Amino acid sequence: MLLSSITSEKLILLDKPWQQRAVILENLCRLLAEQGMVSDEKAFLEAVWQRENLSETGFEQGIALPHGKSATVIRPAFAAVRLARPVTDWPTLDGEDNVELVFLLAVPDGDPNAHLRLLSSLSLLLMEETNVAALKAAATPAAFLAILDRPAGADTPRVPPAPQTSLIVITSCPAGIAHTYMSAEALEKAGAARGIRVWSEKQGANGVEDEVTPAQIQQADGVIFAATLPPKGKARFHGKKYVATTVSEPLRNADGLIDRVLHHPDGILAADAPAAPPGATGLSFPARLYQGVSSGISYMIPVIVAAGLMIGIGQVGASLGGVVNISDAAYASDPRPLLVVLHALTLYGNMIMKFMYPVFAAYMAYSLADRPGLVPGFIGGAFAGGLHFIFWSSGGGVPSGFLGALILGLVAGVVADYLNKHIRLHKNLQAMKPMLIVPGLTVLVIFFINLWLVDPVFGGINHFLQQAIIAHGNSGALMLAVIIASLTAFDLGGPVNKSAGAIAIGLAADHIYPLTARVLGIVIPPIGIGLATLLDKYLVRQRVFDENQRVTGTTSLILGFLAIGEGAIPFMLKNPLITIPINIAGAVIGAVTAICLGSVQWYPLPAVWGWPLVENLPAYLIGLVAGVVFIAFANVFVRYALIKTGKIRMENQE
Repeated sequence: MLLSSITSEKLILLDKPWQQRAVILENLCRLLAEQGMVSDEKAFLEAVWQRENLSETGFEQGIALPHGKSATVIRPAFAAVRLARPVTDWPTLDGEDNVELVFLLAVPDGDPNAHLRLLSSLSLLLMEETNVAALKAAATPAAFLAILDRPAGADTPRVPPAPQTSLIVITSCPAGIAHTYMSAEALEKAGAARGIRVWSEKQGANGVEDEVTPAQIQQADGVIFAATLPPKGKARFHGKKYVATTVSEPLRNADGLIDRVLHHPDGILAADAPAAPPGATGLSFPARLYQGVSSGISYMIPVIVAAGLMIGIGQVGASLGGVVNISDAAYASDPRPLLVVLHALTLYGNMIMKFMYPVFAAYMAYSLADRPGLVPGFIGGAFAGGLHFIFWSSGGGVPSGFLGALILGLVAGVVADYLNKHIRLHKNLQAMKPMLIVPGLTVLVIFFINLWLVDPVFGGINHFLQQAIIAHGNSGALMLAVIIASLTAFDLGGPVNKSAGAIAIGLAADHIYPLTARVLGIVIPPIGIGLATLLDKYLVRQRVFDENQRVTGTTSLILGFLAIGEGAIPFMLKNPLITIPINIAGAVIGAVTAICLGSVQWYPLPAVWGWPLVENLPAYLIGLVAGVVFIAFANVFVRYALIKTGKIRMENQE
């Protein structure tokens, strides 16, 4: 394309004395607005700085290509400035920081191809040193513009054109927001700078965007999977060279990834076998496990949110009508239709919550083993959620909860991955492996692991805990408070929590011991963890929770006030050795504080609408605040210390 069609002499400035990057960008944005290319100068400048903060826009030979994609851009355009002296505060890829030529690209938000067209045309022109030298010596804007329209390679002997190299990039991150798009853009930019056509498919929060076509796949020389979550549709790329890495790697080394896929790929995608899980190549098993847990959590969160929303609507609506326990079966046939609906909504939310662990374990196994692990993982999670007790009509069974989901999801992924890689069949029987042999054998292993290990071990633990509560039923009030609060906070709605609740409610029903410790143990952990994700940057001057955890933390905070502790389960699954002890300590601190100050709650109403029924509410709130603040501060400072020592890592800091 002729570059003069998207700029003009009025958008080209020569020999300006500006010496700060901020001044240059402000002036060029103003120039684009004055020439009618941008409708909102301030908004466009903000978009430009957002891109600047992603990675370097300075290149070799003293060239910078800042750019912004915004709805305020009326049509694709660029403004250019040649500086009187090189700028030294503009980061460049070669580390020289001596920018002399700046081209600011304005890209409409609704035109997905304009950005690439602009970058490709400019970068191809600027790859030739003779063109760059001519631009630095141009006497007038008209001469400058004429050089921009010079065909690439005009001063060199013409050779038959080689077919253009092209690559496909698949990006996805747990939240599907920033990194998904930033990584795609970084690879597009790196490819355009080398004359390589990059097609990027974003598998983000809105589903699959810019899906690559069969023609593009056929033409592509390789595929880069920059994905924290398992990419969808990998079978499309069979026979192609590929590299699998994390979604954040292109932001650090996009050019290196392009080199890898072209010259040192991780392998060839086979038609009868999936590629390695995203980012798994070269990773240790603990790193793959960590990635699998993160993947499972990201898919589990919408289940928790949906379930909490349904339960919250049912309970809040019922409480406005003076109904305390809307989940009671009697409300299913209540003469008031609204209460029947609210009762059904509450049960609906509880049903959705049952699928939390199947979804977690399924996608954990999927991350470890790709598609062969999906079904066995789901079945393992169903065991962990106790669905087999419902389907088998086995009364008294105790689900294994989040620890069971971790173990069974891990087993499903490892076994399915091993069988898929080591079973060799004749080509005419290949279809039997993913459809019958691998899932069949893996599911059988899951059955025996659950039957002989997971259910007995965690059932025994829960029986022991129940007996411990009963044994201390007549002991000191504070000792019993410590036990009940500890077990309530241990697994946030899991089997240990429910066992403690059954005993605590029984003691309260007989008017032996109030539920103060129980209700505080329910709400303190999710509220405390949610608060921690909001306070971290104020306490230690940096984020210790990544973007996905901050989103989850907001959910946990809201659900905590609704007395739904499951919102904090993703934090336990990801860092159980940090989260569980802090939760227990915070719940105990809050419960003991409230009880010592004289607070009493006899009703099983931990949600915010039950607080007015507490005797000595100020004491109750003091205990609540004490426990919440402890959990929030402890989480922030412990994680900060571990990040500084490298014992835990931050990912997806979007």
